[in-house]
Amino acid sequence: MNLKILNKSTEERRDLILNGSITKTILLLSIPALMFGVVQSLMPVIDGLFINNVIGTTTAGAISYSSPIINMITALAQGLSVAASAIIGQSNGRGNFQNSKKISTQIIVFAFLLGCVLAPILAILAYPVSKGVSTEMSKTVFTYLSLSSLVLPFSFLESIYNSIKNANGKPEATFIRMIIMLILKVIFNSIFILVFNLGIVGAVLASLASNIIISIWMFYELFVFEGDDKLSLKDFSFKINIIKSLLRIGIPSMISSLMVNLGFFLINREVVKFGDTVLSAQAIASNVSSLCFNIPAAFSLAITTMVSMNIGSGNENKAKKSCLVGCIVSSIASVIIIIIMIPLVPYLTVLFTRDPEVLAITNSSLNIYIFSILGFGICMIQQGAFIGLGRTRIPLITNLLRFWLLRYLFILLTEKYLGYYSVFYGNLFSNYLTAIISTVIIFKIQWKSGIKSS
Repeated sequence: MNLKILNKSTEERRDLILNGSITKTILLLSIPALMFGVVQSLMPVIDGLFINNVIGTTTAGAISYSSPIINMITALAQGLSVAASAIIGQSNGRGNFQNSKKISTQIIVFAFLLGCVLAPILAILAYPVSKGVSTEMSKTVFTYLSLSSLVLPFSFLESIYNSIKNANGKPEATFIRMIIMLILKVIFNSIFILVFNLGIVGAVLASLASNIIISIWMFYELFVFEGDDKLSLKDFSFKINIIKSLLRIGIPSMISSLMVNLGFFLINREVVKFGDTVLSAQAIASNVSSLCFNIPAAFSLAITTMVSMNIGSGNENKAKKSCLVGCIVSSIASVIIIIIMIPLVPYLTVLFTRDPEVLAITNSSLNIYIFSILGFGICMIQQGAFIGLGRTRIPLITNLLRFWLLRYLFILLTEKYLGYYSVFYGNLFSNYLTAIISTVIIFKIQWKSGIKSS
C-alpha cells in the first residue's frame, strides 16, 4: 500500500479520491483515522486509570454521570464540524480550494467564539445537575462540571480543526494532534494527580493544560505555517451566506448530538437508581468499550470525505459504492475486534479497580456491550455517507430513533425484569435495529447533494 499519500497536497489527494480504487482509498484514508480512533479511545482509558486507581471509583462514577452534560454543549461543536466536513469536502470536490479556505476560516472563528459564549452556561448548569446524585458524589459533579467550562472553547476549536483536515483528505493531521494530546494528558495527569494530589481538580487542570498547548499548536499550523492549507485572518469579516449554510447543515447534527447526550444523561439517571457501585461499573465499561467502538467508527471519517468529494465532482455512483465498501470493511473490523476483546475483558477491567462487586458488574456488562459493535459500525459508516451528502437531517432522525425510541424506551420497559442489565441489552438492541433501518434508507435515498450552492 503506497503511503506516499502522506506527502500529497490537497489537490493530489482529491485526484486519488475521485479516480483511485475505492477499497485502496478507504484503507489509505482510514489508516490514520483508525490510529486516531485508537488513540482517542485511549484518552478516557488513561484518564480512567488515573481517576479510578488514584482518586477512586466514586469519582469516576461522578465523571461518567457528568460527561453527557458536557457533551450536550460540545454537541454544537460536533454539529458545526459535521457541516464543515460536508461543505469543505464538496467545495474541494469541485476543485475550488480558495473557497474552501475562506469557508474554513469562517467556521473556525465562529466555532471558537461560540465556545466562549457557551462556557459560562456549562458552569451555571453545574449546580442543578449536581443535585441529581448522592451526597457523596454531588460535590465532585459540581466541581468537575464548573471547571470543565474552561476547556470548552478549546474543544470547539479542536473539533473544527479535525473537520477541516478530514475534509481535505488529511486524516493523519488529526492523528498527530491526538498523539500529542495523549502524551500531554499522561504528563499533566501525573503532575496534577500523582505529584500534587489535586484529585478531581487535577484531572480538569490536566485536560485544560493539554488543550491550551494543543490549541496553540493548531493555530500555528493553520494560520502561521506556510503549507497548502494555510488560512488567513487578514481583512476577516463574517460572511452571512457561509454562516447560514453552516447552520442550515449543522443544526440537525447539533440537535442530533445534543439529544443523544441528553439520552445518555437520562440513562445515567436510571443507572443511579441501582446505586453508586453500578454507576462506577458502567463508567469502567464505557472506558474499555470505547477502545472497541472508536475503531469501526473511524472508517466513517473516510466515507464522509470520499462521498462529499465524489458528490461535489458529480460522481454519484462512486459515492454510493464507497459507502457500501465502507460497510463491508467496518463489519470485518468489528468481527475481529469482538473475537479479540471478549477473552481480554477480565484482564482489562482489573486495571481500573480491585473491587469484586464493581468488577463482576463491569465484566458481565462488557460481554453484552461488545457484541453491539457490529451494528454500531454500520450505523456510523452510513451516517458518514449522509453527512458527506449534506443530508444531516437523516442522522438526526436515526440517532433520535436509536437513543430515544429504541434504547431509552427499551430500558424503561425492561428494567423491572432485567434490572441494570436493561441498559446494556438496550445498547445491543438499538444498535442492530438502527443499522437495519439505516441500511434501508441508504438503498432508497437519492444520491444528490443536500447543500445549496451559496
